[in-house]
Amino acid sequence: MYRSPNGPAAAPEADARVTDIDGARFRSVLGRFATGVVAITGIDAATGRPTGLAANSFTSVSLEPPLVAFCVAHTSSTWPLLRDAGRLCINILSEPQLAVCKQLAIKGGDKFADISWSGSPGGSPVIEGALAWIEVSVEQEHVAGDHVIVVARVHDLDKHHEGEPLLFYKGGYGRFDG
Repeated sequence: MYRSPNGPAAAPEADARVTDIDGARFRSVLGRFATGVVAITGIDAATGRPTGLAANSFTSVSLEPPLVAFCVAHTSSTWPLLRDAGRLCINILSEPQLAVCKQLAIKGGDKFADISWSGSPGGSPVIEGALAWIEVSVEQEHVAGDHVIVVARVHDLDKHHEGEPLLFYKGGYGRFDG
């Protein structure tokens, strides 16, 4: 049980409460937390072609060992292809890359049509114009509601381009004016 440093422990019945949360309200409230946008890319083992998806749920996890995490919806048809790729590249997208983000978010089709990229040291796609890239391999997966939390080990990383980040805020994309 959690004990606050400023007072008594929470009542046991408070821990057991279940609250119905409306999905639209949940998105509206959590949408007030600005996040960066990443493209998770890899080479499809079956076709040898690049594939990827866009995500705004990305975070660092640990320095020792170097770990990051991101979340992927269970409904993603791209995640199984990326999981089987071995090495993946997390590209931190820049503000002008909204079109890249939208293209990687669509279902099916050639997600890399007209997207310029080069290979990371492990061969995963580093998207031209991304602010930075992080090459990883999947360490663990944890089922969490309608998503999978993927914990990945960092093998290599670098800055790629200067610029401003692509941000996701209140259900839309934008940039930081500062």
